[in-house]
Amino acid sequence: MVQGFTFIEVVLVIGILGLMTLIFYPDIRRSTEIRKLENEAREVLTTMQRAKFQAVKTKLNHRVRFEYKDDVWFYDVEIEHQNGQWEVPLGFIRKTVTSNFTVEVEFPNQNVVFSPLGIIDNYDNQKNWISLQSAKLKRHGQPDLREIFVLAGGSIHYKKSVSE
Repeated sequence: MVQGFTFIEVVLVIGILGLMTLIFYPDIRRSTEIRKLENEAREVLTTMQRAKFQAVKTKLNHRVRFEYKDDVWFYDVEIEHQNGQWEVPLGFIRKTVTSNFTVEVEFPNQNVVFSPLGIIDNYDNQKNWISLQSAKLKRHGQPDLREIFVLAGGSIHYKKSVSE
């Protein structure tokens, strides 16, 4: 005797799966948004760490330069040559922060300059951070803010929080 599923059993399983999808879909969307925000913030953090490392390694000033153009934030690493000219070194690609996030840059002239000693050449204690914020996460009361602080000695701090 061959056994199979009845139509009612199939409909019941499909209904249960549909109900579970409706219940868990908001959590899946939130976790995707959290991952996107984390990835963007960590990419900025990694770029700053890499610029600091290269400044120490090459014994030349390196900077991370932020630029707001056409409603998009761009950032890249530049190296200062002996004549005071800045240019993007080989291996560094200009990056963008997705427009899904609100970005606030508070650095002098929107630059962070690392000296050959790894310290900040243009440090200003009032302007030493960048923040990325997700409006979607804020609406759900989730930690929606990622902040990166650069201190005078060259250390870089990363902070997650819920905005006010």
